[in-house]
Amino acid sequence: MHFMTESATSLREQKRWETSQRITLCAQVLTDEHGLDGFTLEELAEAAEVSRRTLFNYFPSKLDAVLGEHPEIKPETLATFIAGGPHGDLIEDLAELAREALAAKEADRGSFARVRRIMSANPRLLAAAHERFELITEEFTQLLLEREGPEFGATRSRLLLRLLLALFDSALFELLDEDQPRTLAEIFDSLLASARELFA
Repeated sequence: MHFMTESATSLREQKRWETSQRITLCAQVLTDEHGLDGFTLEELAEAAEVSRRTLFNYFPSKLDAVLGEHPEIKPETLATFIAGGPHGDLIEDLAELAREALAAKEADRGSFARVRRIMSANPRLLAAAHERFELITEEFTQLLLEREGPEFGATRSRLLLRLLLALFDSALFELLDEDQPRTLAEIFDSLLASARELFA
């Protein structure tokens, strides 16, 4: 019975994730084709094959739908990080969190290219994405301080997180090269290794 309950929960979570991803994909495609103000929430719901009520249950606004859900990291992964794991090296352990977040956001080159286009063309989206990043930065700053102690400092924590974001942005830029055979996570790992060599 316990196994069946876990299985049912897993299936519900998978269905919810797929619906969320479908709504976000449709929102991004519509934004790319018509602009952020060029379609209605009713049209988005129709494109995603959900009711408007379901749409609002997933995303409170059109901006949120386009940006998609926050990357989710498993509670056990966060607990391991706070406890000093999984490798005992802060940079590598942060990279492990980034890899899990990237795995949850797995997408093809076309999807990443579309996101870059709509961000460039819609200042409100760019501002919303920046605001979301600041919130995530604060959350991770608290995780870092919980792990490393208050003496590590909030300023150093934010600096470290922004450096990792710069690596992610560079990895995304390389991924959009059509001749690039590696995945986003593989490119990120390579750039992280290069950065560590530069700062060594």
